[in-house]
Amino acid sequence: MSDLTAEPAVAAAGLAVHGADAVDGATRLREDLVGRGLPARLAGKDPALWGPDAEPTARLRLGWLDTHRRSRELLPQLAELTAELADLDHVVLVGMGGSSLAAETIVRTLGRPLTVLDTTDPGRIRAVLADRLERTVVVVASKSGATVETDSHRRAYWQAFLDAGMGEAEAARHFVVVTDPGSPLEAVAHEMGAVVLPADPEVGGRYAALTAFGLVPAALAGAEVTALLDDAEAFSASLGRDADNPALALGAALGAAATGGRGTVALVGDGTGLDGLGDWAEQLLAESTGKAGTGILPVVVESPVAPGVAGPDVLTVSYGGALAAGDVPGGGCAPDLAVNGPLGAHFLAWEYATTVAATVLGVDPFDQPDVAASKENTRRILESGPPTQTPSRTEGAIEVYAPPGAPADLDGALRHLLDGVDVAGHLAVTAYLDRVADADAAELRPLLARTLGRPVTFGWGPRYLHSTGQYHKGGPPVGSYLQLTGAVDVDLPVPGRPYSFGELQAAQATGDRQALIERGRPVLRLHLTDRAAGLAQLRDAIGRWRA
Repeated sequence: MSDLTAEPAVAAAGLAVHGADAVDGATRLREDLVGRGLPARLAGKDPALWGPDAEPTARLRLGWLDTHRRSRELLPQLAELTAELADLDHVVLVGMGGSSLAAETIVRTLGRPLTVLDTTDPGRIRAVLADRLERTVVVVASKSGATVETDSHRRAYWQAFLDAGMGEAEAARHFVVVTDPGSPLEAVAHEMGAVVLPADPEVGGRYAALTAFGLVPAALAGAEVTALLDDAEAFSASLGRDADNPALALGAALGAAATGGRGTVALVGDGTGLDGLGDWAEQLLAESTGKAGTGILPVVVESPVAPGVAGPDVLTVSYGGALAAGDVPGGGCAPDLAVNGPLGAHFLAWEYATTVAATVLGVDPFDQPDVAASKENTRRILESGPPTQTPSRTEGAIEVYAPPGAPADLDGALRHLLDGVDVAGHLAVTAYLDRVADADAAELRPLLARTLGRPVTFGWGPRYLHSTGQYHKGGPPVGSYLQLTGAVDVDLPVPGRPYSFGELQAAQATGDRQALIERGRPVLRLHLTDRAAGLAQLRDAIGRWRA
């Protein structure tokens, strides 16, 4: 790793990128991109940058470059709506992927309360529905409204308000809908009588941080969002420049590292106040670059001292707010790159840098060609019923579903999976559990990273389907997958649908597992018949793997 204090940072409008020129090949690549006119072409929204096949989509997806200006039109309406709904002080955001991650980052950074519902786990949904219902405003966020999770959450809340004795007009007051103009969800919202705030139709979901998707729920939760737009506006002046362009420096470093054998990016918060940015950047990088057998694998690391920060094929990137004079970037680790500055500038810088990196990799940054596989499998399972599955072995609180050719028992199946992670591979843990009640599951990532010595990612299902799920199917075929599912003690019906949330959750897990297996990815499923006991048992089994 480089000494980040040995060279000047590339900086603009308060955001600085340290270490970019020390990444092998980054300076030469940046000069090449400048020679090709990329900074001016990208800042000028040239849709031809990614070839004729990508041009029609790109023409409709470059609005993120200046959406911060159009979003100012929302501010008076947001102020009025916030005052009008002042008695509804429990803000719940239902939305997946890019429709929720930016808002969650904003409120965590600014210290405002927001409940994000991005799961199909019945236990979590029941808990949220029971929490201050009469004081709840539900922000339903989806570009189209066709997202099955978000539609199911909307239905559950509508029914809960009616069951609480509210009339339809009163129930409608508890909803704010963010969606594209003319979408099916807009029609549903008008039928409900709910408030609708338009999203920017020229911005794709994962690039939508500074649109209504990020701003509306954050503002309702009490966050001051005007400063985000101000910071983005100030930073945007640097995007067309050939020099003093931090976003270009970051993108060139990411691209040079990925093409030079360092395709894993460890995202490490440095403790200077930008909580949650890693989760947002993870979905941006994975879904924009992970396709056509290539891509950047983002690994969100819990702290600068957690396992998985570094490795021979890992580019370590720390992120945070402004550094005090004399502070060393990284917050306790020695990163290859450090990115520090205001949150609004971060959003724009990472969107630009990700687009540059995708361009270097030769992929379209705005499509997600492999996401539909899991969705289609889920739809089919819900219509025809789940496939018959028998565990290869049941041990304690864990049912083992070993893949063909693997030992049937827990220790043997786990060893078979982990031994298969080679020097070029990584492990992805995907947990279809309750990320609040079963939060201990996330401890598996650092435990496995320390034991395995290879990159390990962790994702809550189905949340990760809208972030790293594209990379899992479309990226380099070197991943191994440990899928965790859990018993449902008390299920919950999805109003107006012939299935429950528990059935939807199980279908999503099965559908994604099928999509991975169809692509030749090794998958081990462990079903926890008692979630707490099963997780403890699994931690013990991991400890025995290297013993």
